[in-house]
Amino acid sequence: MTTEETIAALDRGEVRVAEPDGDDWRVNADVQAAILDYFRVRQMEPSQSGPFAYHDKIPLKSGYAELGVRVVPPATARFGAFLSRGVVLMPSYINIGAWIGPNTMVDTWATVGSGAQIGANVHLAGGVGIGGVLEPPGARPVIIEDGAFIGSRCIVTEGVRVGREAVLASNVSLTASVPVIDVTGPEPIEYRGYVPPRAVVVPGTRPKKFPAGTYQLACALIIGHRSEATDLRTSLNDALRDFDL
Repeated sequence: MTTEETIAALDRGEVRVAEPDGDDWRVNADVQAAILDYFRVRQMEPSQSGPFAYHDKIPLKSGYAELGVRVVPPATARFGAFLSRGVVLMPSYINIGAWIGPNTMVDTWATVGSGAQIGANVHLAGGVGIGGVLEPPGARPVIIEDGAFIGSRCIVTEGVRVGREAVLASNVSLTASVPVIDVTGPEPIEYRGYVPPRAVVVPGTRPKKFPAGTYQLACALIIGHRSEATDLRTSLNDALRDFDL
C-alpha cells in the first residue's frame, strides 16, 4: 500500500500500529513508518470545524454518526485514528494511529498519543495522558488492554502495557523504567513496563541512596487484584475500598 492508502486503512481500522498476538502484541513497523512518512509529505493547510479554525498537516476525523461514536465538543480526533462503535469522547484528543476499542470512555482532557492501543470497555478518566510511540519503527506503543480503569491524572508512556481489567489509582505515573512492585505476598515482585491483568495499582515511593543522601523515588505498588465478581464497570473508588484505601 502507498502511504496515503495505509493511513486511510488505519482510519477505517483495517490495519493497526500493533495488534494482539496470542498472549503478547505484535508491532507493525511498516505502519509506524507510513505515519512518519505521512507527516513528511503532508503540507500545512487551514480547515474549519464549526466555530473552530485549524491550521495543520493532518485532517480531522469525521463521520462519527455512521461510526456510532459520541463526540462532545471540543473533542478532537485526527484522521488515521480508529474509533470503534460505542466509543465516547468527552473533550479530549486522539492522535493519528491510535486504536480505541468498543464502548471505551475517553474522559475530559484525556489525551491518547500516536499509535496507542486502547482496548474495549476501558475508562480513561479525566486528565489521563497516554503517550505516543512511533520511533524507531518497531518500538511498542502504549497498550491498555480490555476492561482497564485508568484513574484521573494518570500518565502512561514509553510503551507500557497495562493488562486487562487492571485498575490504576489517580496519579499513577508509569514509564518503561518505573518499577511496578507487587507487595501482596511475602516478598516483592517487580515489573518494568508492565501491569499484570486485574492488578490494583497505587502511587508509591521507595528509597534510593545517592552520594548526597537517600531520597524517595517514584514507583507504583500493586496492592491487590480485582475479584472475579467485580463488574467491569466498577468505579475506581469501589475498587480501592476493597483494599481499605
